[in-house]
Amino acid sequence: QVQLVESGGGLVQAGGSLRLSCAASGRTSSTLVMGWFRQAPGKEREFVAAVTWSGGSTIYTDSVKGRFTLSRDNAKNTMFLQMNSLKPEDTAAYYCAASRSLWVGPVKSRDQYEDWGQGTQVTVYS
Repeated sequence: QVQLVESGGGLVQAGGSLRLSCAASGRTSSTLVMGWFRQAPGKEREFVAAVTWSGGSTIYTDSVKGRFTLSRDNAKNTMFLQMNSLKPEDTAAYYCAASRSLWVGPVKSRDQYEDWGQGTQVTVYS
């Protein structure tokens, strides 16, 4: 199992930026894919971005392309989500997720991720 801890959330004005971090510990050597999801009040948890942990594919949901950038530091077992040009509709709890079974690369389905963090809140006001 992989333990995940998110940080970096907060309150920001529309147009501003935040950088989220996700620190992984435990059986990190078995991690194949890591990703970010978000959940707004009253809505289902939705995919944001994901990356093949060994390098290669990174995918984003259409609504964040050009604004969010996922990066990783494999040596520190940490993943980041740089969020620029934030909008009120980006307000949500953001969750880090890891998969030990996605040999095909990153996917958008949350059912394919076995390990989850507790989330960090991002609130964007206009």
